[in-house]
Amino acid sequence: MPLLENGHIKDDTWVTIAEDAPLPATGAVIVPFARLEEGLARAGDAPLGVAIGPDVDAALLRPALPRLGLVAVTFTTFRDGRAFTQARALREHLSFSGEIRATGKPLPDQYEFMLRCGITTVQTERAEDISVWQQAHEIISVAYQPSVLHERTQGLGLRRFLS
Repeated sequence: MPLLENGHIKDDTWVTIAEDAPLPATGAVIVPFARLEEGLARAGDAPLGVAIGPDVDAALLRPALPRLGLVAVTFTTFRDGRAFTQARALREHLSFSGEIRATGKPLPDQYEFMLRCGITTVQTERAEDISVWQQAHEIISVAYQPSVLHERTQGLGLRRFLS
């Protein structure tokens, strides 16, 4: 699946491990929350990420955050905003500085809001959608409210979206 960072395609160096798949000894892996302890027990300094569902309290990750390089939050439906809350909690309350990845069913219309909540990458479902995501990123140039992304909150107004 394509991965976007700040409106640009990014190579994904992480491997997502299924609930029942063996955990490799090396390499950057994303484990399900249920397997976090197993991931933390891996030998060495191999990069570790965790995928959390919308029902997981981000505060439960506090003891593991120094070891984590990535937290994947899941967007299940448009009306479920818990992934936004998780991302904001990770950045503002838990001081997580690693990658926060949006997975599941995120929508391009939500892209700027994701960035403002501290989400750094978005995993899209189809490569054909990349241009739609990039256009969504370009349409809003500034915001009225402060965010965890201070560099994007200066001034007022909207970029014109006319091609």
